[in-house]
Amino acid sequence: MDSSRIRNFSIIAHIDHGKSTLADRLLERTGALSRREMQEQVLDSMDLERERGITIKAQTVRLAYTARDGETYQLNLIDTPGHVDFWYEVSRSLAACEGALLVVDAAQGVEAQTLANVYLALEHDLEIVPILNKIDLAAAEPERVREEIETTVGLEAHDALPISAKTGRGIDAVLEAIVERIPPPKAVDGAPLRALLFDSWYDPYRGVIMLARVVDGILRKGMKIRLWATGRAYEVEDIGFQTPKSVRCGELRSGEVGWLVCNIKNVTETKVGDTICDNADPPQTPLPGFEESKPMVFAGLYPLDSHEHTVLREALEKLQLNDRSFQFEPESSAALGFGFRCGFLGLLHLDVVRERLEREFDLELITTAPGVRYRVTKTDGETVEIDNPSRWPSPQAPAKVEEPAFTVTVIAQDQYLGGILKLMEEKRGVQKSFEYAAGNRAILTYEVPLNEIVLDFYDRLKTVSRGYASVDYHFAGYWRSPMVKLDILVAGEPIDALSVIVHRDQAHARGKSLIRKFRKLIPRQQFEVALQAAVGAKIVARDNIAALRKNVTAKCYGGDITRKRKLLEKQREGKRRMKRVGRVDIPQEAFLAVLDVHDE
Repeated sequence: MDSSRIRNFSIIAHIDHGKSTLADRLLERTGALSRREMQEQVLDSMDLERERGITIKAQTVRLAYTARDGETYQLNLIDTPGHVDFWYEVSRSLAACEGALLVVDAAQGVEAQTLANVYLALEHDLEIVPILNKIDLAAAEPERVREEIETTVGLEAHDALPISAKTGRGIDAVLEAIVERIPPPKAVDGAPLRALLFDSWYDPYRGVIMLARVVDGILRKGMKIRLWATGRAYEVEDIGFQTPKSVRCGELRSGEVGWLVCNIKNVTETKVGDTICDNADPPQTPLPGFEESKPMVFAGLYPLDSHEHTVLREALEKLQLNDRSFQFEPESSAALGFGFRCGFLGLLHLDVVRERLEREFDLELITTAPGVRYRVTKTDGETVEIDNPSRWPSPQAPAKVEEPAFTVTVIAQDQYLGGILKLMEEKRGVQKSFEYAAGNRAILTYEVPLNEIVLDFYDRLKTVSRGYASVDYHFAGYWRSPMVKLDILVAGEPIDALSVIVHRDQAHARGKSLIRKFRKLIPRQQFEVALQAAVGAKIVARDNIAALRKNVTAKCYGGDITRKRKLLEKQREGKRRMKRVGRVDIPQEAFLAVLDVHDE
């Protein structure tokens, strides 16, 4: 098709503002699926996506639309993940587009992720079409939301399209706006091939299937291509596009979006943002913006039943086939046995992976407290990255410790500002800006260490704002901080699975909290058990579990007091001997309660 009749666009929105529902209506209106084939959230293929109302895995679909001018246009809808954890995938999907539909709930107005997505789209120089969704609701205030878009986001919103994606009202106007306002791709068929790889997944019968947008040149079946980042060459065995059904074709020309199969067996070879080029005639430079996807949050996954270690390994390997950003490596714990240290993009990613393992592979798991990756410079000048407390160097070794910090944007009503500001202070946040949006809503921007975000930040923010605050965050760089390793000792023995990395000023409070929780969970022994929280050789918090006592003087009904003293002294000596040789068996339930991130 002539590139002047191609439109590549994406839909961006805050969670639950109607992105997937609008995609459904566009598919229905253009005849991509019949009414019998339609279901809610067509592009959300996973059960988890439907249940949570979010998009986890991006999809793409080609639509044919005959506009009012009588011309038939090819509309390529490139769907994006709907959560901040997947911001890099969102940025690559936007890089494959020329325009974006900005969907804003006419009742809720501009939210934190709305701002983040708009700024990301503007960085890629996209044409943005504002859309006011859910205007059929009684609480809808389209004029107020128009004003919010103009004052808060900085976009012209007088021509924002009022629609109801649920009922289908205004969908024709959206399709016309896509044709009229989003520019066609700048096609260069004669140039060397350059295609942007923006997604991939694993098919058990065909290997890795790659989604790509051809920027320059022509991608043909049978040609030999090279992936720029890895330098490996492959032959294109099959090529086509989604309607959303898979349709084969012979070639993809510049400006078009489609899939290709090259008999690749490992999804880690296909990196999001990579450039696909002709192996025989490579271009001078790759497409800009490529980054290696790096995990930001780390946690240990252990099977509840130690015999299921092999089953867990197989499950993780299968899961990694479709999720290149998920990483894992074996680790062992004296308390929990054999397990795996896993890297995730964020807390939602961790939650999704854990739930998929439990559902799809019928596993019961223990998840250790999540942590982040620190950059440690030792006294000898060596710099290492550490994501596991067990690898933390001795207190004398680190000369400098740096922790990742994120820029956090919070939008909330001004009546909740007191609690939010107090929370940000507790979380070691540094205020960057404070401004008021339209109405009584405030926009706060802070830099906060990721270590503080992964604990309970989101839950506490929703608590202090009664659920009304919206939050978005992205990586801002590294801070130099006095981080230390906090060990928990039971009867003088360190419990490796409970070690955490904390800020030096918070070591006492965190240690006290952990010991208080653990004291309730360990059963009393025949001897007194000391619980200690230590930073190196320094004890920062301590408590004791009192010994069970037998009344050895119960049989003495009279006589000399020395008889009772003799029995008590004998008991005391026995307790001392037991304390030296006795061992505390910590029940599995105690680790489940202390370590499980869902119970904190």
